[in-house]
Amino acid sequence: MLTTLPDSPAALIVAHPGHEIRLHGWLELARPRIFILTDGSGRASRSRLDATTAYLSEYGVERAALYGRFTDREIYLALLAHDFDFFLRLADELADSFLREGVGHVSGDATEGYNSTHDACRLLINTAVEMARRAGDNPIRNFDFPVVNRPDYCPANMRARMSRLELDDEQFRRKISSARKYYPELAAEVENTYKHDEDGTLNDYLALDEGERREHARTGLDMFRVECLRPVSSEDEQAAFPRQQPFYETHAERLVAAGYYREVIRYREHLWPLSVALREHVERCA
Repeated sequence: MLTTLPDSPAALIVAHPGHEIRLHGWLELARPRIFILTDGSGRASRSRLDATTAYLSEYGVERAALYGRFTDREIYLALLAHDFDFFLRLADELADSFLREGVGHVSGDATEGYNSTHDACRLLINTAVEMARRAGDNPIRNFDFPVVNRPDYCPANMRARMSRLELDDEQFRRKISSARKYYPELAAEVENTYKHDEDGTLNDYLALDEGERREHARTGLDMFRVECLRPVSSEDEQAAFPRQQPFYETHAERLVAAGYYREVIRYREHLWPLSVALREHVERCA
């Protein structure tokens, strides 16, 4: 079952097209407005936005104005250049939208240390929610969900506060069918990884903490019956920052060595200063 959420408009904010399907059951129930930071083109320069548009249209989910506006390269360049005004403007836009639409609960990508754009997206969400809370009379609840971790993964300190939806057979069938229809490459990668048949970036990341992530009983695709919305607070945000080198740094180092990129986006040099700039922006706006 799903813990009761506010009876008010909902928003879902994700870094890349395709993340939203992890919350397919919640999308059917909450009908959130969807915000997507990038077109998902990545290093391959192939946008996933058309597939997402078709998927959302099938289920009648509304798109926001911020919808695949940027390429991944544009986000990377802004981070590397410390172009924090770029992110401050996006936070302002999100907060204004929350206030204008009367949004009562927001869900979005979790901080997982897997991809720098995912983690930057979470910083934007937290900033926009806090700005809207301070500017308006309507309290906004802030949730995250695992993007690359197991969908039922929830740290021990958050389990008592999370909202958990378990899909029935028909909901689960629609979810898996939609994943295979609209995102066949992503679906195949995830399915093969959880069958231990796939070598690649996702498998490398999951192998870092095998025990904790595989402590649950569900295996294979059946784990995607469960959708977890985990409440985010400022204390949780600080705890989420890595105490060791995040995966996106070590992975980027390999890509730089292979000649795909020229520089590595690093937590201490890029993500942490961005988080400081965003917190200072909240205080100035207040």
